[in-house]
Amino acid sequence: MKAIRSLVGFGFAMPPLHPVLGSLPCRSAACLVHASIGFVIVGGWFVLWGWGLVAAVSHREPNRVFWGILAGLQVLLGIQIVAGLTLLALGDRADTFLHYLYGSAFPLIVLVIAHVLGRGLENEEDTWKVFAIAAFFIFGLTLRALTTGLGMP
Repeated sequence: MKAIRSLVGFGFAMPPLHPVLGSLPCRSAACLVHASIGFVIVGGWFVLWGWGLVAAVSHREPNRVFWGILAGLQVLLGIQIVAGLTLLALGDRADTFLHYLYGSAFPLIVLVIAHVLGRGLENEEDTWKVFAIAAFFIFGLTLRALTTGLGMP
């Protein structure tokens, strides 16, 4: 009976890929993918924020890789939202509604504001600063989404 309860997601259960993933409330393949992407997203936004901080302190504009990471993180956030919606459709629910807000709604709002502010700047060379600040907030939001998803208070 225990094996039948673990057959959620894509039809099979996967062993934990990392000890932290072993603490997930669900063990389906879809849940493990969603959590793994979540770790990458949190780390990516931290790197982008740190890069912006170093660039600001050193008075140097970030190079094209900064913008590539930003684009990749935005796409990955979209993929993560689709993965979360898939989990929701499969019946896996987060313990708290805040997980959905921290993981999708609030980061999307911050990104929209950053894009609007970035386009409205007189000096286009300062656009990276807007996204570095946005990365700080999105890092915090997605970290909170990850902790609520893992069942932490």
